[in-house]
Amino acid sequence: MFFWVPLYSVVAFAEIPESDRSRQVFEGVSPSLREQLQSKNLALETPLFIRIFKQPGVLEVWKENALGKFELFKRYNTCYFSGALGPKTRQGDLQSPEGFYFVPPASLNPWSRYHLSFNLGYPNAYDRSHGRTGSALMVHGRCVSIGCYAMTNAYINEIYTLLAAALRGGQPFVRVHIFPFHLTDEKLKPYQHHQWYEFWKNLKEGYDFFESHKVPPNVTVEASRYVFD
Repeated sequence: MFFWVPLYSVVAFAEIPESDRSRQVFEGVSPSLREQLQSKNLALETPLFIRIFKQPGVLEVWKENALGKFELFKRYNTCYFSGALGPKTRQGDLQSPEGFYFVPPASLNPWSRYHLSFNLGYPNAYDRSHGRTGSALMVHGRCVSIGCYAMTNAYINEIYTLLAAALRGGQPFVRVHIFPFHLTDEKLKPYQHHQWYEFWKNLKEGYDFFESHKVPPNVTVEASRYVFD
C-alpha cells in the first residue's frame, strides 16, 4: 500500500537566502500566485514538484493537493537550453543536464547575475558514478544559457517565488526531474538505436512512476542506475 505524508506537516521552517531583489519579487508576485492557487484549492506554501522537458521546451510546476497528490499548476516555456538531447557528461560540453535533481534552500541564489536562479545540484550521485563533471548548472532568468535552463525574468520570478514559498513552508528540498521529452512508449520507440536510449529507459522508470501515482518517487542510485521507490 502506498502512503504519502505531506512534507510541510512534519518539517521545520526553512532558512531561505534572501536579497532585496528576491524580497521585492516575492512581495510583487506572491499575491497573484496565491489567488491563482486558491482558485484550484491549492496553497502557496505546500510542497512543489518541477519537471523540465527539453522538447517542447517547457518547465512544469506541480503543487501538492489536500489528498497528497500533485496537480499541474502551470507550464512555462523555456527560453533556451544548451546542446542537444541527452545528458551533460563533462565540464565545457555546453549540454544542459537530464536526470533527477534536488533543490534545498541553500541552492537558491537571490544575488544571481541572471536575475534569480537556483542550482540543480549537478553532478548528482548518478552523474558522479559515471564520472561526469561540471558545476553551477542552474535554472535562471535573463533568457540566455551556456549549459543551464534559461527563463524570462517574468517566468523565473514566479518559479522562484513558488520554490521559496514551498521551502519556507517546510519542504526540505524540491525535486526537479529533467527529461529529453515526454517518455511515453510511443515517443521513445524511434530512439531505440540512439546512444542515450538505455539512459532514457532508466529515466522512463521515474517518469512512469509519477505518471501512475502523481507523487514523485524517492530516487537513489545503485550500480550506477537510478532506482525508484
